[in-house]
Amino acid sequence: MPEPALDEIRLEAVLHALADPVRLRIVGELAAGHSEMSCIAFGLPVTKSTSTHHFRVLREAGVIRQHRRGTSRMSALRREDLAALFPGLLDSVLAAVGRQPAGPPPA
Repeated sequence: MPEPALDEIRLEAVLHALADPVRLRIVGELAAGHSEMSCIAFGLPVTKSTSTHHFRVLREAGVIRQHRRGTSRMSALRREDLAALFPGLLDSVLAAVGRQPAGPPPA
């Protein structure tokens, strides 16, 4: 499951990946002290195929790294890589998410 090399990560791809509430939830859970998690451990409110799509978008943008461990696909946040390229971005996004009320965005 290849992810982009550090010099291939683009800001627009990272921002696109972080623009979805489900993907923000994934990133938030990884940032909350979990060094890596199995994809099924997230308990996402979407189908398996939609979940797979969200993980792929995050991986291809360079936000997460994935590898197989037995039959599980493990995900880890690329916090250091993102901080080196875009200082403060991930922390700012996660802080802003933490200030928002839970639930769907206003219509």
